[in-house]
Amino acid sequence: MDFDSLLTKIDDAVWGVPLIVLILSAGILLSIRTGFIQIRHLPRALRYLFKEEEDEAHGEVSGFASLCTALSATIGTGNIVGVATAVGILAGGPGALFWMWIAAFFGMATKFAEGFLAVKYRTIDEEGHVLGGPFYYIENGMGKKWKWLAKIFAFFGACVGLMGIGTFSQVNGISSAVTGFFDPNCENTVTILGNTYSIVTVISGIIIALCAGLVIIGGIKRISSVSQVVVPFMAILYILAVVTLLICNITKIPAALAEIIQGAFGIKPIAGGMLASMMISMRSGVARGIFSNESGLGSAPIAAAAAKTKEPVRQGLISMTGTFIDTIVICTMTGLSIIMMGSWADPNLQGVQVTTDAFRKGLHFLPSQAASFILMICLVFFAFTTILGWNYYGERCLEYLSGKNKAAVMIYRILYIAAVFIGPYMTVSAVWTIADIFNGLMAFPNIIALFALNGVVARDTKDYFARLKKGEISD
Repeated sequence: MDFDSLLTKIDDAVWGVPLIVLILSAGILLSIRTGFIQIRHLPRALRYLFKEEEDEAHGEVSGFASLCTALSATIGTGNIVGVATAVGILAGGPGALFWMWIAAFFGMATKFAEGFLAVKYRTIDEEGHVLGGPFYYIENGMGKKWKWLAKIFAFFGACVGLMGIGTFSQVNGISSAVTGFFDPNCENTVTILGNTYSIVTVISGIIIALCAGLVIIGGIKRISSVSQVVVPFMAILYILAVVTLLICNITKIPAALAEIIQGAFGIKPIAGGMLASMMISMRSGVARGIFSNESGLGSAPIAAAAAKTKEPVRQGLISMTGTFIDTIVICTMTGLSIIMMGSWADPNLQGVQVTTDAFRKGLHFLPSQAASFILMICLVFFAFTTILGWNYYGERCLEYLSGKNKAAVMIYRILYIAAVFIGPYMTVSAVWTIADIFNGLMAFPNIIALFALNGVVARDTKDYFARLKKGEISD
């Protein structure tokens, strides 16, 4: 059995029916317990993004900055490459996008709970730094006897950053996009350890590793300051490009939506019978949806804990908008573009090539190189900020495990930058499979905590809106 086949078997075991059911069940339970907060209070949550609390409490960055840090980690290659790998002919097909929507809808309630718990159970260390995330709401919320579960989460969290979402998949996506644009036929090559690579791949890997290192050394405040500028810019640029594509091909939207619904329920099977096709579509959509918006993984609450706020519910609402922006808005646009242009059905295209093909066909009034350049720039910014955000998450996980050992954190930073450097030389399938495996392992302890603490979430949420209605607190 080769390495890729072994990884696929492990991935299938981790991302089997039990984990998918667990994550969706947590989202459904929290939706019910909070009165479907993702529907009733989404407008308020979006308003809170741009409105600071009058009376600020402990925290290191604003609520908006903490969201941008979280979005910097979530809006990445998952929105461009991940969607392509989910809806591709060799994966879940168009129906996977429907299951991404379902995962995101219930994931908004999950992300609310995560942001809420992060602030409620955070601690302040002797140096005045805010410490929070699943390891703290497991330990402080569930009790000291559950500290072992918190450590398991922290261990897998550090691994996800180092060998999953944070490094390999992001820099691999960047180098693939840059190489595809500047040297698509790999005419200028170098040989490294017996393998041949485009010199563009090597140069892009070195540049990304250097730039990431310069920002990572500055910690949360530098990461959040960079994210506040880059995240809105890259999101607006990408949305403008995709909206233009959708408008120019608006007549194809109804057929694309029909393909999504038919594929989601196996009416138009892509593999095997109706039920088998539906299960493949569901698994692919849910897994990639969670990879993209990270609801249930427990990553975003690490950033949410740093927010300057005294109201956990308020930060929970702000955190919830991350899933809405990431999946309901950006992933939907990407998925529709790929399905409308028929790029998903080409078995010869892989990863970012699928989305690039959709952009070239959809923005047909532009030179093909111009469409490719727009996508490349978006992907570079998306992936780079994800590298930064996940370094912060990984460091926080390691700090918890090591008792804030500064030497351990410095070693982690060096290894992290090294992982960014070697990412371009790994195969696309291996990169995404490794990321999926660690995502799933990280999710288990966090989901257990969300089930255990759902009563606290429901009680305090009800109390917050009661106080808001009475005018005891400002909106």
